[in-house]
This record gives sequence, C-alpha cells and structure tokens, in this order.
Amino acid sequence: MTKRTDQRPATVPFVASPAGQPPTVEEWANRSVWTERMLKALSQGVRGGRWHTLIDKVYQPMNLLLASISVLDNKGAAGVDQQTVENFQAQHLDELRRLEEDLRTESYRPQAVRRVWIPKPGSTEKRPLGIPTVRDRVVQTALLHVLEPIFDVTFAEHSYGFRHGRGCHHALERIETLLQQGYVYIVDADLKSYFDTIPKERLLARVREKVSDSRVLRLLTMFLDQGVMDGLEEWTPEKGTPQGAVITPPTMLRTCSVLRQ
Repeated sequence: MTKRTDQRPATVPFVASPAGQPPTVEEWANRSVWTERMLKALSQGVRGGRWHTLIDKVYQPMNLLLASISVLDNKGAAGVDQQTVENFQAQHLDELRRLEEDLRTESYRPQAVRRVWIPKPGSTEKRPLGIPTVRDRVVQTALLHVLEPIFDVTFAEHSYGFRHGRGCHHALERIETLLQQGYVYIVDADLKSYFDTIPKERLLARVREKVSDSRVLRLLTMFLDQGVMDGLEEWTPEKGTPQGAVITPPTMLRTCSVLRQ
C-alpha cells in the first residue's frame, strides 16, 4: 500500500502554444452534404433518433468532387488495380461520373485492399497497413463526409483522437488542468491489435442505432468485408477493419470505442 502524503507531486508546466477552442461540427461539416436544415436536426435530434435517405448525399457530385480532391492532395500509393493518383487525376471528371453512376445504381463494388508491412516505432516488429484503390478511397471519403458528424456529436467532450481541430495539445492542456485540480494519476493503455479484432456485427449494430438507410449500411458492410491481398494471396478477414482505410480511424474507432467496455 502506498503511504499517503500531503505533499503534491511536482508537475511539468504546459508551455506549448495554446491549443485553442475545438471547432464545432457546424464549422467543419462538409457543406456540400450538411445543409442548415440537417445541421439543425443534428443539434436538436432527428425524428426517431435515426437518419434516413443518406445515400444520395454520398454520391452527390460536389461531395464526390471534394472527396477526390482530398484523396489526390494526400497522394498515397496505388491499390491492387495499380491505378495511381496521377492516373485518376488525368481522368478526373470521367472517374467521378463513373463513381456517381455506380453508387446510384448500386453496381459499385470495392476491390481488395493491398497489404503492406511497415516497421513499428521502437520495435523490430512490423504492422500491417491496408492500401485501398484510389477509387475506393474517394468513395470512403465521401461516405465519411456523410457519417462523421452523426457520430461526432455523440462522442465525449474530452476525446481528442481523429477528431477535427482536436489533437495532442488539447489532451496536454486537459491533463495540466486535472493536475492543477489535484489529480495525481494518469492511465496509459493500449489495446493490442485493436483494428484487427473489432467485431463487425457489433460495429454495424452500433451504426444502425443512428443510421437506417439500408443502401448506406450495405455500402459500409462492403467496406468491412473487403478482401485483403498480400502478394498473390487473397482472403477476407472474419473480423476487424483494415488499417489504412480512409474511413477506419474517424468513424470505426469512435463508433467501436464503447464495444470494449
């Protein structure tokens, strides 16, 4: 048992630039998707607690255009189809029209994720990284534009990972505030192979609590069920979400955080 003492532990002052107030959803939500009426419903609560008719927002031309610009700006490697961002950009408008048509007619099918292995920082081990095709990254980004605000407004105020305008500085400021209030313990925990072990059905059940559009749910399911190609070997994981996918960290991680409780 640790002996209790009245002497408070020394703290390290937070001296970095102030992080500032995190932006509201209204400030960062993609306005090609989120109209004033939708944002009002987001803050006041949508009827029945679930969102309907979202798929048309996913394949809306301006949403696809902005999603493609984001993907092209991020560069990144080619997927299993070997199409580079430069190739996609060279046929930009034709590619977007084809994606819109495929999503509208439900003929769109994601391709397998190309697996590469990258070093783990501070370790001799390597971790898997999935690289979707450029087309799939565009669709995932467009889908993220639609889904992200719905789940972000339900997340804890002091959750900072993978959220707009939030980061390490906000977390450090929060820790400094708690230390000044007399708190003396910090818990640092890491879930081993978290992305690889997320239960797909439980994840989708959580998404269905907020989204009832069956076409969006089918699209999300297709991304969860994407095959993985490692060299010449291809398989479909029974659980988990691919690390490296655009939609995985912001939406999947936040939606699944309660599944570990």
